[in-house]
Amino acid sequence: MTATLTVALAYLLGSIPFSFLVARWFGVSDVRRVGSGNVGAANVMRSAGKAAGTVAFLLDAAKGAAAALLARDLAPGNALLPPLAAAAAVIGHMYPVWLRFEGGKGVATGAGAFLPLAPVATASSLLVFLVVAAATRYVSLGSVAGAVSLGIAVLAFEPRGPVSVTVVLVAGLVVWKHRGNLERILRGTERRLGAPRT
Repeated sequence: MTATLTVALAYLLGSIPFSFLVARWFGVSDVRRVGSGNVGAANVMRSAGKAAGTVAFLLDAAKGAAAALLARDLAPGNALLPPLAAAAAVIGHMYPVWLRFEGGKGVATGAGAFLPLAPVATASSLLVFLVVAAATRYVSLGSVAGAVSLGIAVLAFEPRGPVSVTVVLVAGLVVWKHRGNLERILRGTERRLGAPRT
């Protein structure tokens, strides 16, 4: 029962639409109707500015970390519950009940959720994200590269077990959520970071 309630709570934590709320606080009434339409920090940054995007990223990451740490504190001897809670938080962000399951792509929430569980792998994937995003000015490509590198790094640097399996599955889900971005990159229509609004 404790495990079920913890995973449900992790999903609800992940469902808190911080990016939507932050964008509204900064004057964008519905971030789903502007820019890429994604309820995530990158679209908040494009539509409401760098400060708003930074706040959204930190809050989205914090809710993922809170879910994983809560599960670890509630069941200190349970190796399965924290990664399940981390995955539930990411799924909550992607499919939030509060926004009729119309959420983001899980990048910031996933980073926050897995940082306390797989710190070396997550930190290395964040570095890959920053390098690729800076080099190409495609946040989406940086996100995909970060997700792929997270899956590889967790297998290389972390002990095999529930965390590794969950990370690989969530990383695959993040990549799948970016399939439209990858198609636009191939067509040359994906918006680059810093490009003027149209």
